[in-house]
Amino acid sequence: MSHNACLSAPPRRMRRIVFLSLAILGMASAAFVVRRPLMMSAPMCMAGRWHGCFDTFNGVVLITLVALPLAALVVWALARRRCAAGVTSAWRMSLAEVGMVHGTVPFMWMTMMPGAGAGTVPSRVSLVPLRDLLTMGPAGIIGNLLIFAALGFFVPMRFAALASVPRILALGAGCSVLVETAQYALRLDRVSSVDDVLVNAAGAVLAALASRRWWRTTAEVPSDQPRPAMAPAG
Repeated sequence: MSHNACLSAPPRRMRRIVFLSLAILGMASAAFVVRRPLMMSAPMCMAGRWHGCFDTFNGVVLITLVALPLAALVVWALARRRCAAGVTSAWRMSLAEVGMVHGTVPFMWMTMMPGAGAGTVPSRVSLVPLRDLLTMGPAGIIGNLLIFAALGFFVPMRFAALASVPRILALGAGCSVLVETAQYALRLDRVSSVDDVLVNAAGAVLAALASRRWWRTTAEVPSDQPRPAMAPAG
């Protein structure tokens, strides 16, 4: 058994290296594609100005990319602390916790940005399914799919109780309903739409399906408790 485990370790390590390389390549490609709009907001962000940085999509995306090394450092610190305490699956737990926060908060921030008529125009609601879907356009649909994608990807990896497609669907829909309700109550000059809820929940489900191979089973529930010590033989 130990011989087989040693033989399987290099392929697993190689798969992780390949996955990490593909992720870095994907982020680098995305940064290359959006480099021009991001550089437009870079001076404002470097100067720490709110206007032109934190109140624009480009500025929020730029800050999110710049904060990636800090997020990786937090993952490392949490994992090292858990490893020292003997916690099982310390790296996966830490990555899931940081990933769901770092990947969701920026999209939530952009979703809650007020429009030009915030506070003056009446709140608008669209309760007819699929009516607003055609008016979103490709960019709008992709943006709505990404809002809770990180949540759907990492939550079932961290919490075994949510490791199922129906529960992720309910989580995505519930979070989306809260966002749409907040947009309506705060009069942010945005349309609170049923289609937004549907697309947001679909994005969470698709991301959860992408991480399905890493989901925990009931027998592998992550725990912050140390591993139990083995009883001495004899």
